[in-house]
Amino acid sequence: MTNNRTVKSNESGNPGNFPPGCIRFVGTAFAALILAGLVPAMVAQSSGVTVDLVIALNVEDRAPVGENTGFPPDTGELVAWTRVTGAANTTIEHVWRHGQLERVIPLEIGGSPWRTWSRKNIPPNGQGEWTVEVRDSEGNVLATKNFTIGEPAG
Repeated sequence: MTNNRTVKSNESGNPGNFPPGCIRFVGTAFAALILAGLVPAMVAQSSGVTVDLVIALNVEDRAPVGENTGFPPDTGELVAWTRVTGAANTTIEHVWRHGQLERVIPLEIGGSPWRTWSRKNIPPNGQGEWTVEVRDSEGNVLATKNFTIGEPAG
C-alpha cells in the first residue's frame, strides 16, 4: 500500500497545523503507555530485535550441539535453535522448507533474551537444499538459514 499524501511542516518541524507542543505531548504519552505495559513491547523495540538462528543436531542445556550447514543423508532429525533479543511476550514462527514441503511451527517468546527451538524429522527422501526462516507475528522474516542434507540438489 502506497501513501501518496504529502505532509508539509513549518520551520520547527511541526507537520500540519498542530498547536505548539502537541507533537511532543503525543510522543511522551505514547512512551508512557509503553512503559506502563499498555502497548506491546514489540512495537517499541521492533527496530532493536535481533535473532540468532542455528541449525544443529541437538540441544543440550538450552544450547545448540552439532551446528552445521551440511548434514549426512541419514541425519534423521534436526533442530532450528533461535535466540531472540529485544522482544518479549510475543510469538515467532519457524518455517522449515524443502522443495514444496513447508512446515510452520509457532514458538512463544516470553522475555528478552529468549532461547527457543523446533525439531524437524528429516524423511528418507529429504536430501537436498533446505531453508528455515524465523518470522515475527506479522509475518516479517527476521532470519534465514540455508543448509543441505546429503548431496546438494542438482
